[in-house]
Amino acid sequence: MLRGDFFGTRRNRIAHEDPRGRHDAADEESAHEGFAHLPNACDPDCLLSVHRSTSAATGHLACLAGSPLICNRTSRGYLNPTVTNVDVPYEDLIDLLGKRLSLEECVDRITFMGAGPEGVQNGTMTFDIFPNRPDLYSVEGIARGLRGFLGLELGLPRYSVGSATTDFIVNPNVADVRPFAVGGIVRGLDLDTALLRSLVDLQEKLHLTVGRKRRKVAIGIHDLDRVTAPFTYKAVLPPEVRFTPLGLAEEMDLLDILVKHEKGREYAHLVASQPVFPIITDAKGNVLSFPPIINGVLTQLTPETRNVFIDGTGTDLEAVGGCLSIIATSLAERGGKIELVHTKYPDRTLETPDLAPRQHTLDMRRANELLGLSLKPNEAIEFLRRMRHDARAEGEVITASSPAYRLDLLHSVDLTEDIAIAWGYDRYPRGLPKRMTIGEALAVNEFGETVRTLLIGYGYQEVMSLTIASAKEPVQTPPRVEVLNPLGEEFTTLRSSLLPALLNIFRLNKHRELPQRIFETADVVLGAKNVRRIAAAAMHHKAAFTEAKSLVLSLLRDLGQSGEVTAVDDANFIPGRAAAVVLHGRDIGRFGEIHPRILEAYTLVQPVIIFELDVAPLRSSRLGGEKVFPGSGDGEPLR
Repeated sequence: MLRGDFFGTRRNRIAHEDPRGRHDAADEESAHEGFAHLPNACDPDCLLSVHRSTSAATGHLACLAGSPLICNRTSRGYLNPTVTNVDVPYEDLIDLLGKRLSLEECVDRITFMGAGPEGVQNGTMTFDIFPNRPDLYSVEGIARGLRGFLGLELGLPRYSVGSATTDFIVNPNVADVRPFAVGGIVRGLDLDTALLRSLVDLQEKLHLTVGRKRRKVAIGIHDLDRVTAPFTYKAVLPPEVRFTPLGLAEEMDLLDILVKHEKGREYAHLVASQPVFPIITDAKGNVLSFPPIINGVLTQLTPETRNVFIDGTGTDLEAVGGCLSIIATSLAERGGKIELVHTKYPDRTLETPDLAPRQHTLDMRRANELLGLSLKPNEAIEFLRRMRHDARAEGEVITASSPAYRLDLLHSVDLTEDIAIAWGYDRYPRGLPKRMTIGEALAVNEFGETVRTLLIGYGYQEVMSLTIASAKEPVQTPPRVEVLNPLGEEFTTLRSSLLPALLNIFRLNKHRELPQRIFETADVVLGAKNVRRIAAAAMHHKAAFTEAKSLVLSLLRDLGQSGEVTAVDDANFIPGRAAAVVLHGRDIGRFGEIHPRILEAYTLVQPVIIFELDVAPLRSSRLGGEKVFPGSGDGEPLR
C-alpha cells in the first residue's frame, strides 16, 4: 500500500499488506524478500538495459534499470491484492456441483461460504476471494467447497492417486538460485476451452498471491506426452541454453528471453542478479521451462492434451508444495487421475504432490467462547465435515484431518472460523456493538511522525519491512527470539535490529540509480518486549563516516537533543569508523560505515553508512521525562 505522495512531496513510504488485512510486520515473509524500490521503480517508461558481460559466469546482466517494483506486499491490483476476483461460469459450476441450483441460490450460498459477490454478467458470477483461501481461486475449488457447504459431499475429498513411476531430479547447483522444486502428474484429462481457461487463470492467481508474483512460487504445466522422463531441474550459464519460449516462433538463449520476451522483461528481476539461471529439461535435453520466467512452446497445452506434468519451483518448499496440491486437486475435480512423482534432492526423495491430510486440534470450550455458541463436539464435527475436514472428538478436544490444499490452516482459530461459516453467519442475530471506544494515536507514534518528517526532509525515503526474519543474516545483532513453528527458513526469528532489512533493500535495488537513501521507524523484539527503533542508511560511492555523523547530529539537533558521540568497536562497522550515540549518559545507538565483509555478504559494491537509535530515550528526554507506556518503545542499549 502506498502512503503519501510516492514521488516525493511530504512522504515516501511503502507499506506491505498481510493477506489477512494486517499491515507491516508480522507475516508470510522476511526482510530480505524486498520491500521497496526507489521512486524510479514506478516509472512506467523505464527500459530494460542489458549489457552482456564478457564472462557470463561472473555477471551476464550488468544493468537492469527498469525491472518491475520489487515488493513483498502492496495494495490491491499490484503484487498481493487484498482480495482476488474469481469468475465462476454458472453452467460450469452446476456441472461440477452435480445439483441444479438457480443462479441466485449459487450467489447466495457462495457468499455465505466467505466470498464477496461482485456481480453477474452473461451467466458468469464474479466473487472476491480473500488470499487466505487460494484453494477457492477456481470454479473447481468453489464447487468442491460448495458441495460440502450444501451437505452434498461431507468430509475429506477422496482422490485417486497413482504410485510414482517418474523421477524429477533437483540438481544441487540450484541451491543458491531457486532451491526448491516439486513435480506431479495428472492423467486422463479432457482439456476443453473452459478447463484451459480455468487452469491458466488459477495458475496466474497463485503466482500473484501465494507466489508473490512468482518470486516465492512459480508453477509450470506441460503436455507430458511430448517429453520424456526423467526430468531435471538445474542451473545453467545463460548463453549456453536455447529454446523456443511460449508466444514466440524462434529459439533464444536465456539472456535474449529476458530482453525480448514480454514475460522475460516482466520477471527478469527475479533471476538477473544470478550468475546461473534455472531450467527444467527432459531426458533428451529438451527444455520444458525457464522458471520463473516462461515455459517452452514444446510442452504447450492444447485441447488434445490428455496427460500433464506440473512443476513447481521457488524459495519456500511448503508454499511450492501447497500450490502443486491446489493445481493437482483442481484437475482431479475435472476427472483427472493424480500420479505421484519422485522428486529427488541430493539428500532425500519426496513423493509429490503430498496430499496427506494435515492434523489440527481444537478445544471446543475455547471455540464456543469465541463464537458465542454452545455447540457440542459432535455438532462441531458435522460443521467441520461440511467444510471438507474429517474429525473425531475425545471429550471437549476435536482432532481434525484437513485437506492438503488448505494452506490457510495455521491455528485452531482457523478451524473455529470454519465452524462459524458452516453454522451460518446469517444465523447470528443483528445488533449494535455493546461497547464503543474512540481511537487515539499513541504518543510514540506521534513522535514517529516528527522523525519521519525530518528524515524525509533530509532526502530519505521510508520503507516498511517485516518483523519476522531469517536467522542467517550476516549482521551481528542482539539475541533474537526464535519462532516455534516457522512457515519457512526465512521466518525463523523475530528481528532484534533494523539493519539487516535496510541492507537487504539495498541488495535488491543495487542496480538502481545512486545515491539511495532509506529509513525505517519500527519495532524490534528484545526478549519479551517490543522496542521502537529508528534506522537510516545511504549507499553511494562517496558514503563516509562524516556523512553518517552529520545525519545523526542533525536529527538530534532538530529533535532538541544534545547527545555525545564516542568512538566504539563494532563488528558491523569498519574499525575506526564507528561511533555510539550517548544521551544523558545512556548509549542509545550506533552509526558508521558498514564493514566490507558485510557488504560482500549482501553483494553490495558501494559503501554504505547506517545508523540505528532507540526512539524512547529521544522522546522521553525531549518531553522532559514523560512516562513511556509499556510496549511503546522503552529501549535498551544497542549491542
